[in-house]
Amino acid sequence: MTDSQLIREIKDGNVQLYSELMRRYQRKILAFIYHMLKSAKLELLAEDLCSETFYKTYRSLHSFREVDASFSTWLYTIARNTVLSELRKQKTGNVSLEDAGVIPVAPSDSTPEQALLRNERMTMVREAINSLPEKQRSALILREYDQLDYQEIAGILGQTVSSVKSLLFRARSSVKLQLEPYFGDSPVPEEYEEMKTR
Repeated sequence: MTDSQLIREIKDGNVQLYSELMRRYQRKILAFIYHMLKSAKLELLAEDLCSETFYKTYRSLHSFREVDASFSTWLYTIARNTVLSELRKQKTGNVSLEDAGVIPVAPSDSTPEQALLRNERMTMVREAINSLPEKQRSALILREYDQLDYQEIAGILGQTVSSVKSLLFRARSSVKLQLEPYFGDSPVPEEYEEMKTR
C-alpha cells in the first residue's frame, strides 16, 4: 500500500494501519530529531519528541491534504516544528548534526590509522555544519543525510525551491570556507566533496 492508500484507510476508520505508517518513517524521523537536538545536548529527548511527532500527526491526520504536500514532507515539518518548540522551551537556539550514524564504517581493508583520519575529517565536517544558521543546517541535513529533494525541503522549511537552493549553496560555501584552514593546499576531504555533488 502507498502512503496515500494507508491514509485513506486510516481516515475511513482503519486506525490500526497507522502503525504501518509509523514503521515506514520512525527511524528517519528519530534520526532527524536526534540530529537537531545534538548540540543542545538534548539527545535524550529524541525518542519522546519522535513519539510526540507521531501523536500530533495522528491527531491531525484528518486535516492532511495531499494536494498541499506529500505525507513525508508534512511529517518532517511536524517533527521540525516539535523540535524547534522544545528548543525554545529549553532556551537554546543551537540545532545540530548527530554524530551517531553519520560516520561511515571504515572498510575492513583499511588500517586503524586511515579509519582514525577519516573519522577526524568527518568530525571537522560535522563541526563546520554545526556552526551554520538553523535554516542552512536543517536544509543541509535534510538534503545530505535524509536525501530529500528540493521540493520536499522547501515544504518542510516553508521556503521556495530557489530559496532552498540558495540556503544549500551558502551552507556548502560556508562549510568549505571553514575547512580550508585545516587542509590548506591539500584537497578538501572527500566527505565534503561527496556533499557538493548531491
